[in-house]
Amino acid sequence: MRRVWGAAVVVALVVGGACSSDDGESGDDRKDGQTAKAEEQRGKGVARPTVTGPITGGKYGVPFNPLPKRLADKYHYREDEYFVSGTATAYEPDGTWGLDGAWKAKPGTTADYTTRVVVRRPEDPKDFNGTVLVEWLNVTAGMDSDPDFGFTHDLLLHDGWAYVGVSAQKGGVEGGGGLQIDIPGFDPEPLKPWDPERYGELSHPGDQYSYDIYSQVAQAVRRPGQGKGKVDVLDGLHPKVLIAAGESQSAMRMATYVNAVHPMADIYDGFLVHSRGANGAQLSDNPVDNPVPEVAHIRADLDDPVLQFETETDLFLLDFAKAREDDTDRLRTWEVAGTAHADQTTIDYGVESGHTWNPDVDLDFSTTCGRLNEGPQGAVLRKGLDGLRTWIVDGTPPAKSPRIEVTATAVARDDHGNARRGTRTPAVDVPIATLTGERPPGDAIFCSLFGRTVPFDAATLRGLYPTHDDYVAKVQAAADEAVDAGFISTTDADAFVAAAEKSVVPTGSG
Repeated sequence: MRRVWGAAVVVALVVGGACSSDDGESGDDRKDGQTAKAEEQRGKGVARPTVTGPITGGKYGVPFNPLPKRLADKYHYREDEYFVSGTATAYEPDGTWGLDGAWKAKPGTTADYTTRVVVRRPEDPKDFNGTVLVEWLNVTAGMDSDPDFGFTHDLLLHDGWAYVGVSAQKGGVEGGGGLQIDIPGFDPEPLKPWDPERYGELSHPGDQYSYDIYSQVAQAVRRPGQGKGKVDVLDGLHPKVLIAAGESQSAMRMATYVNAVHPMADIYDGFLVHSRGANGAQLSDNPVDNPVPEVAHIRADLDDPVLQFETETDLFLLDFAKAREDDTDRLRTWEVAGTAHADQTTIDYGVESGHTWNPDVDLDFSTTCGRLNEGPQGAVLRKGLDGLRTWIVDGTPPAKSPRIEVTATAVARDDHGNARRGTRTPAVDVPIATLTGERPPGDAIFCSLFGRTVPFDAATLRGLYPTHDDYVAKVQAAADEAVDAGFISTTDADAFVAAAEKSVVPTGSG
């Protein structure tokens, strides 16, 4: 099962490579008791790396996974890349790890490293809202990708967040981290082979050091200019909140980070664990040295909040359904109806990013996989991330969500093929298509995480919505309900309604 999952993620992550009124000098004032942990003390024990840059030049003159120019121009953002160097510590399990996630770890060997970070921040410091999203870049495809930025960039850039993408794992830097699978039109390259001139001096000693590398990058963000290089990756911005995020394989790393490393490092203020499976990742590269439980919860004794975001695909293909646990005062889990582990927006953003350095970049799986899932993942993830930030800043948690209804082996579906219960949006409450995160048996392996979109025929649409105005009114009501429930923003609610108004329902679905 994990082999199938990994092969499909290779495709899911193949390409890619309006502002706040908060003052950039102060950021947000965090109020609740948990976040009042003296900022000057948080993460003090994490080593301070050396930062060099901004990095320029190379074959293409841009970082890998570049920010699309359209977004930079629209939101007035700049992008810079830096190298981060230091001595990282590997961790070893201390005792037996169990289902409860209360895992203990201890320092092991050390090794020198040099990796890179991509930084996106407002051009005007006054537009910075004080929050930094630090994404553990995904390497399942054998190259870096930034799926969480791809899904949430409209929120981040509109609201004045800073973003740091971290090449935490060896596969994204040196290669060898992805599965070898023949995918038409896809030839992944890690950083050093992609642009030896720009990235030739990078050196990654192995994934057992990835957790401390990820902590050290947060240290460089939180305490700028204190390493040997005296370089500030945020160029004078003063961060108040650091949120760690990772999707898919990176989410499994994030689960292990939360359970085993965060209690020691204590450098992040909250965590987005996006589309993880039933367990976490290993600390070491040797499964004998670090046996991870088949099923693992998020530990219950956290001081900092965690949002788990799960799609339909994750429940059974990745077996997350086995790891379900109740919400707590530091944990929320959203299982989002109508979503797939990767979807059409994953491809769309990656292609746009790729066009920054190669106008011929393209990827179309419709011939092999049919119409990919076009569900509401981005809208709900943006609201969840915004809610996580609010939770950290003032102690108000995101909404609780019902879990998706399931049978023993699959998602339970209504008469139109859409999931029952779960986090709801107009896409599934006023449907014009079946939106699923599951694929029928016999589909190509690399289609298995993209889900499906199956538009309703005209007869079905007319039966559901006698007139266009009726359809628009129902979308408006469902959008209002989703806003009131805390699952989408008013901006995304307006987008759902605008799309309904432009559609030709009930005569068609477009």
